[in-house]
Amino acid sequence: MISGTMLLALVSGGLVGGAVLLLLASIIGWAPPDEGAPKLADRIDLQSLGRRLLIGLAAALVALLITHWPVAALAGGLLGFFARSLFGGAALARGEMARLEALASWTESLRDTIAGAVGLEQAIPATYNAAGAALKRPIGLLVDRLRTREPLPDALMKFADDLHDTSADLIIAALILNARLRGPGLRDVLGSLSVAAREELEVRGRIEAGRKSIRRSVQIILGLTLGVVLGLTLLNRRYVAPYSTPAGQIALVVIFGTFALGFLWLRRLAQFEVPERFLTSKSPMTTAERAELPA
Repeated sequence: MISGTMLLALVSGGLVGGAVLLLLASIIGWAPPDEGAPKLADRIDLQSLGRRLLIGLAAALVALLITHWPVAALAGGLLGFFARSLFGGAALARGEMARLEALASWTESLRDTIAGAVGLEQAIPATYNAAGAALKRPIGLLVDRLRTREPLPDALMKFADDLHDTSADLIIAALILNARLRGPGLRDVLGSLSVAAREELEVRGRIEAGRKSIRRSVQIILGLTLGVVLGLTLLNRRYVAPYSTPAGQIALVVIFGTFALGFLWLRRLAQFEVPERFLTSKSPMTTAERAELPA
């Protein structure tokens, strides 16, 4: 049975965690959401956040039922919430590399289509069928915007927000400049950008191969730690009985905090730092500014 004291401690721990989150938000800053319809990346982030919250709540409930420790429940909830970050690094890296490869292939397809003296408005829909699975949906949205007679620079800017990728910003910026200025040389620029994307893909592949061992170490250490804790709790509850006291809960906070710092450090070693995006539609051009551009 879960006593009222344990429930009160669990609720108090949740309130403390929320207070810490609000404190960090006040220090770092929390940007208000953009006006208008949510972008594709925002919708995906909201769906992912909802799934992570459900997993975290389920993990917290399981930890509380097994151990009857509020601190363990809080640690289990945090572990469930960040499980994808701890265990999904390889899948995330593969997804980013697949998207980068699809972006390079799409750039080459667009370059070859433009070589037939076709404008961007006609070339982009023609490349939809040849696009990779990672770009199918964003390109489909771009094609739909062009069919509704949305100006090409605005549609491309929203396309950049949908992709939310630094490498894509370089390519889309070249397309936006060409759409506004209608100058020559776009085929050569796209060829150079596709070569650069291929080279970046090769570099990322080499880096990813060296970081697989770090991710595997994180997973092994975390799995062994959870196995020992759950094994002792289920098979020898008397051995871990001192942790049920208030002093034991404080000791668990120190222990779990130490492990969390170690996991965060190892996870940071396995991350791939990418430059920040420079192409956003937060400040779109006004009609007067667009009218001043060369025809």
